[in-house]
Amino acid sequence: MTTDTMPQPSTADSHAHRALALIAQHRLLTTTQIHQMLTPNTPPRKIHKELAPLREEGLIAHTVLGGSHRLQAHFLTPAGAQAVQDWPELRGRSATVIQSPAAAGLRAAHTLTGVRAHLAFLTDARARGDEYEPLDWVPEVTHRLPDTGGEDRLIADAVLHYTVTQPRRRQYRAFVEIDRATMSSERLARKLISYARFHDYTPQPARRGTVADQGASMLAWQRFYPRFPRVLFVLTGASRPTLTNRITDLRHMATDHDLVTRLGASVPLGATVLEDLEAEGPHAKIWTPLTGDPEPRGWTKL
Repeated sequence: MTTDTMPQPSTADSHAHRALALIAQHRLLTTTQIHQMLTPNTPPRKIHKELAPLREEGLIAHTVLGGSHRLQAHFLTPAGAQAVQDWPELRGRSATVIQSPAAAGLRAAHTLTGVRAHLAFLTDARARGDEYEPLDWVPEVTHRLPDTGGEDRLIADAVLHYTVTQPRRRQYRAFVEIDRATMSSERLARKLISYARFHDYTPQPARRGTVADQGASMLAWQRFYPRFPRVLFVLTGASRPTLTNRITDLRHMATDHDLVTRLGASVPLGATVLEDLEAEGPHAKIWTPLTGDPEPRGWTKL
């Protein structure tokens, strides 16, 4: 028997494997969101068959969200976190274990709002033929900041990795901030200062001759990204005039704070409303630049 005719194991992961990886990456997902990510072209009821064995084996649990639709939102159990800890698609990230359905319910609003933004990018990418997969949205990415006052960490709600394929191939990365109007507008705008600090941060040199010392002259972000990711704000949870005012406040921060102005001179900064993102897609003219001409444009044109 030749190599060509010998039976070979499949190189594709099962739907159950992929579903567990998605739940591990995104922390919390509704059944509908898993269906949209995993099997959008099949009847929604089929996703229940993929999740059932994961529940039976004790790898996932769920909470029932309030509201008329009574959606189920799924999360990892300790056994599920143990199962995925060495999976290559999750390498470098620790799976988050939510301790109870009640705890899952408390974090559902912010987490699932972020997934809604991710799905808007995913749906648009599939329609355009771009390269952007369900695991290309990485939530809660942490980077150190200089510890000379203020916050000593920058925690991005998500980092997305997206490749446009036409008319020419081009890779994009973005930090994404999800705003549900639960904090003051000033506090939201201050997040731009954190990004500006990270943009300019060069770590202090270690002892001469060490491996750390060899990279000490690099800016901190250059250890993770070939180019500083653009910064995108996605707003929801308030009236249209309120959201418009919050975007205006972001623009003021970008012009009034010297550090943020310097960031905006080299890094695209933009903001949009979640409902516009879902209705029109990220390439539509829905993003308000936070510097320069305020004319709305697509996210890659910022």
